[in-house]
Amino acid sequence: MKVLLTGADGFIGSHLAERLVRDGHEVRALVLYNSFDSRGWLDDAPLEISSQIEFFPGDVRDPALMHAAVQGVDAVLHLAALIAIPYSYAAPDLYVQTNIQGTLNLLNAARNAGIKRFVHTSTSEVYGTARFVPMHEEHPLQGQSPYSASKIAADQMAYAYFASFGLPVVTIRPFNTFGPRQSARAVIPTIITQLAAGRREISLGALRPTRDFTYVDDTVSGFVAALKSDAGVGEVVNLGMGFEVSIADTFAMIAEVMGVDARAVSETERLRPADSEVERLFSDNSKAKRLFGWAPDYDGLDGFRRGLAKTAEWFSDSDNLARYRVGEYAV
Repeated sequence: MKVLLTGADGFIGSHLAERLVRDGHEVRALVLYNSFDSRGWLDDAPLEISSQIEFFPGDVRDPALMHAAVQGVDAVLHLAALIAIPYSYAAPDLYVQTNIQGTLNLLNAARNAGIKRFVHTSTSEVYGTARFVPMHEEHPLQGQSPYSASKIAADQMAYAYFASFGLPVVTIRPFNTFGPRQSARAVIPTIITQLAAGRREISLGALRPTRDFTYVDDTVSGFVAALKSDAGVGEVVNLGMGFEVSIADTFAMIAEVMGVDARAVSETERLRPADSEVERLFSDNSKAKRLFGWAPDYDGLDGFRRGLAKTAEWFSDSDNLARYRVGEYAV
């Protein structure tokens, strides 16, 4: 297929762009316009990959540009979003403009262009703190941060375009993806970069919450499976490992994988407001298995450890580590 991939310059998007090219798809990569002509992580893609990508600089907030972006493509993989939760407290308007209005612009463009498949990206944050586990797709939605509220609205808009106009939308809801290239605003890179830089007292936020960490290769495989399938139209599908681990235990496992002795310190500035912290996430991924035949390769405690080892190896490379401001709080 010929695919428009938004957010292609980001963490998950860059991995997905490379996978799509390797699978033989034509990729039009929407990258955020900037005066440096940076294509984000795709600047580092091998030439045999980047030379096959059609780069499309722009911004999902521009409706006319989104109409141009979807011309001549079969499917849309929509990953572009503002995702940093702490920054959403400071700039909620930007999250509304990008995550809600940006999604609406793409939906309108896709509807007018007769797109055959529209894969919309949600997030496990829309569930808020688990009311029951494992969390299936019928779990109540709780907008505990401006970010999660904006994603709930975007998800509902995507569903509305299916219900109202028959747009073939499927919503993928990844749980906490981790791996090479992730921003240090996320907890696993925060830990690894500090350890790789030689620090042994590691600054973190809350240590008690649990997360369902999913290695990036598994998340990418889930998107590919959703793209190839005819199933799931009008539905939401979780992508998670089906396994929960606390931040404290994650820290201990990373230190073990990296062979260091260190301790974690919770810093006040890294804590979310009390009612905004999501205390527990733990996915039910049975629907993805049933609809798409997808299952994580990095599953269970052993899979998590293997994913952490690969992530630590990437971040420990001096060239990669130099990209990060180690120890600074990345909002």
